[in-house]
Amino acid sequence: VQLQASGGGLVQAGGSLRLSCAASGRTLVNYAMGWFRQAPGQELEFVAAIIWSSSSTYYADSVKGRFTISRDNAKNTVYLQMNSLKPEDTAVYYCAADSTYNIVVVKRPGYWGQGTQVTVSS
Repeated sequence: VQLQASGGGLVQAGGSLRLSCAASGRTLVNYAMGWFRQAPGQELEFVAAIIWSSSSTYYADSVKGRFTISRDNAKNTVYLQMNSLKPEDTAVYYCAADSTYNIVVVKRPGYWGQGTQVTVSS
């Protein structure tokens, strides 16, 4: 699976951004896709995930109610709509794909896209 992320940028606190992750190379029906992020000096953090076949979603507590993950079957693309952004959301965001277990349970996916920088100014 090849993953191409896009959509990062600079936004003021309270603003919104939408990240996209286009997948290619394999059917995603048996996969989950997720977003992770890494702030400077911090460990990689799970943000959100979606099960491709059922559209079930999972979120980190820190983003619940503010971020929404969704998918577009026709475009093989996953989105992360980020609203009410906070300075602490500043990080490099990575999309990832793998089995539901590896994405949601152990949070160690095998397929990664390149990162996209999200910067939230106060």
